[in-house]
Amino acid sequence: MSNKAFIFDLDGVIVDTAKYHYLAWRNLANSLGFDFTEEQNEHLKGVSRVKSLEILLEIGNINLSEGQKKALLDEKNNEYLEYVNKMTPDEILPGVINVLDFLDKKGVKFALGSASKNASLILEKVDLLGRFTALVDGNDVSKAKPDPEVFLIAASKLKKDPENCIVVEDAIAGIQAANKAKMLSVGIGSREVLNEANYVFKDMNEIKSEFLIKILNE
Repeated sequence: MSNKAFIFDLDGVIVDTAKYHYLAWRNLANSLGFDFTEEQNEHLKGVSRVKSLEILLEIGNINLSEGQKKALLDEKNNEYLEYVNKMTPDEILPGVINVLDFLDKKGVKFALGSASKNASLILEKVDLLGRFTALVDGNDVSKAKPDPEVFLIAASKLKKDPENCIVVEDAIAGIQAANKAKMLSVGIGSREVLNEANYVFKDMNEIKSEFLIKILNE
């Protein structure tokens, strides 16, 4: 059995729920009388729900009371959860199952390290909940990435030293968090954006067993 363990981010690595966040934010903006583009949505990536609303209201040039903001946050979250509740295993991103199957075959443990407070619900919907040894989500952490807290908690749940953990992430903040935790970082996405990662792949489909064997033996 390998001494190494993997920690996967959820959104953009295992599934893509970012599109549902975007739809919910855009509908909220429309209800307030302005449009919200996919380009503007880039500013919300990896940002907390509260801060996302602040950015949205700034774009629409709208001032609201704390009470009104809270009502809007609830409204957005409820709509997002409606989308999540309709998710199926078809939404698992390409290549994910191959990587998880390979790790299982080699006896390598893996955890989820995500900022999402809905991580367990999402994994349940796509039939992956039972496959992870440990789950660390937005309910377990007080500091957002690039703080390494989420990955350090995952390492301790996996009973592994941080330097024996390999993190798979699609956001630069997540790569920075992994690097701060002294973990090996594997980026999923664009090399330009994820230039601080130890390795970068376009998607999980590009991660082949030869590469996995190599990093497990390093």
